[in-house]
Amino acid sequence: MGHEVTLFASGDSVTKAKLIAPTPVALRHNPHIVDAIAHIIHLLELVQQVQHEFDIIHYHVDYFHFPFSRRSTTAHCTTMHGRLDIEDLKPLFREFSDMPLVSISNAQRKPLAFANFIKTIYHGIPQDLLKLHEAKGQYLAFIGRISPEKRLDRAIEIATKAGIPLKVAAKVDKVDIPYYEQHIKSLLDNPLVEYIGEINDIEKNDFLGNASALLFPIDWPEPFGLVMIESMACGTPVIAYKCGSVPEVIDEGQTGFIVNSVDEAVERVKQLDRIDRKVCRKVFEKRFSDRRMAEDYVALYQELIEDKYLTQNPLSYERY
Repeated sequence: MGHEVTLFASGDSVTKAKLIAPTPVALRHNPHIVDAIAHIIHLLELVQQVQHEFDIIHYHVDYFHFPFSRRSTTAHCTTMHGRLDIEDLKPLFREFSDMPLVSISNAQRKPLAFANFIKTIYHGIPQDLLKLHEAKGQYLAFIGRISPEKRLDRAIEIATKAGIPLKVAAKVDKVDIPYYEQHIKSLLDNPLVEYIGEINDIEKNDFLGNASALLFPIDWPEPFGLVMIESMACGTPVIAYKCGSVPEVIDEGQTGFIVNSVDEAVERVKQLDRIDRKVCRKVFEKRFSDRRMAEDYVALYQELIEDKYLTQNPLSYERY
């Protein structure tokens, strides 16, 4: 949107911004990393050394920077990206009640409703990243991690009862290998199930676009669920369990169906013809584009910058 941006991130980041990279590659892609926190603290120190150069600093590193930011004279905000229903977080966020926070859904902030959430800004993705597929597909899709909270087992049961093939594009993180071995591996022998593995953004276009629906049968308080808007961008409706952000992202009967059981999901599979795939795409363009997200954030930045200026200059009556 025409602003000068400095990005503090790993050296393999692809960006048009000025890049300051304390590590050559992303921590999660570096097998030699033993203590990731050490690198995060180093990154934050680099930010503090040049903080005076910026109008605002936008953090995406959870709560690591709170002690730094409390002592900073530069406007700042933090987008929380993860689950917040963790008891350990409560004393921390009570102590740092002055930190301006952005939630990615209203549901995400509920466990810490007392915290200083100043706005909810939904994620957005580029409108040209994924294309509308007008024709209804012949299979159901599941994409994401194979983990207890994502409930691939439910997706397989839904597809089996509906008698429709299920294509699974998913990865297994190290921490989830025991769960995969004990609960999921045998289910993939189902003749209706095709396991593809992890896919990239380019491959998502056909994978999601050629599906009749995305199954999102989660069993946790999902903070946002990016795959839901990726599916909508392709015109593909979503059948999702009523957890976390789902009711905020999915418009019931318009971009998908919100369900509470396997049997209800099976019934909704039969009703997918009621969903207009062009409408799914239009809703995505209106509510979940990167442009809309950027405009929301820039408006928030301006408010925070002005508030910081007036706080530091209480006798000034002119807006910064």
